[in-house]
Amino acid sequence: MNGDIGLQACAHGIHAIDSGYVRPRLDAIHLIVEKGRAAFVDTGTGLSVPRMLEALARLGLGVDAVDYVILTHVHLDHAGGAGLLMRSLPHATAVVHPRGAPHMLDPSKVWAATLEVYGEERARRDYGELVPIPRERLIEGTDGSSVSLAGRKLTFIDTPGHAKHHFCVHDEQARAIFAGDTFGISYRELDQGGEQFIFPSTTPTQFDPPALHASIDKLLALQPRAIYLTHYSEITGIPQKGVDLHRLVEAHAQLGLQWEGCADAAQRAAGLAAGVERMAIDEARRVGGDPAQWTQVLDNDIALNAQGIGSWLDFRKSKRG
Repeated sequence: MNGDIGLQACAHGIHAIDSGYVRPRLDAIHLIVEKGRAAFVDTGTGLSVPRMLEALARLGLGVDAVDYVILTHVHLDHAGGAGLLMRSLPHATAVVHPRGAPHMLDPSKVWAATLEVYGEERARRDYGELVPIPRERLIEGTDGSSVSLAGRKLTFIDTPGHAKHHFCVHDEQARAIFAGDTFGISYRELDQGGEQFIFPSTTPTQFDPPALHASIDKLLALQPRAIYLTHYSEITGIPQKGVDLHRLVEAHAQLGLQWEGCADAAQRAAGLAAGVERMAIDEARRVGGDPAQWTQVLDNDIALNAQGIGSWLDFRKSKRG
């Protein structure tokens, strides 16, 4: 770690920056540097912008060296700082999934939903200012399209399942993928004997198990050396993690189906949360971790995953009419 911005050098000119969101090493921003040119992948929140500018300075890069700000999806812990950051980067172009682009051009609906959930005081405390990106500075990253960072090809892969507005970024030169939340979460403080764990991210409101399984397979087919997660940064040993992730996504879906017939919303929510917590405890024991530590570190993710399963069940019900 390098100072309070958590600047960490990975391989092939890739750097991780701690966004500062909620707690240390929860939310990573990645910076790719190639021949003096740079691209950010995800931005954290509006409060993360000084950290990104500091990272550039520490690496000897000016703000005019940044060509792209790439957003895997538009959840605020990934993209909340994009508009504000773009104001400081005179030559950068933002790249967003076509479904996410309208929310970056006009974030008013996202902000209204955030205020409804958290209230204004907490929303501003956790996310800072939400700023639109000018239309002329934004392009859409469609499936299979790419940009060139000083000759380094970055290809976009449509990967729904966590969110419909999610793409991943394939860095062919590094044999790496920037996966946002599609390939789950893996916090470094839960590494056990040098081994990294994996756990799905099924946050509301667009969890879709079949789509997520298909997206995971897309990533595995590229045989990456490493995958960079927003929560948190570089993981390796990808084939086995893919097996584990498929198993756990299916476990989340099966848990949901167990509660599909429950008409009591509060009872269903409690049952889903308890079920996800049991999964986390089982995984901790499987890898020799401390279940109490796992449930503490994963506390918020357990709650969000349970809510995401509930959203999926509600969607299934709406489709049945």
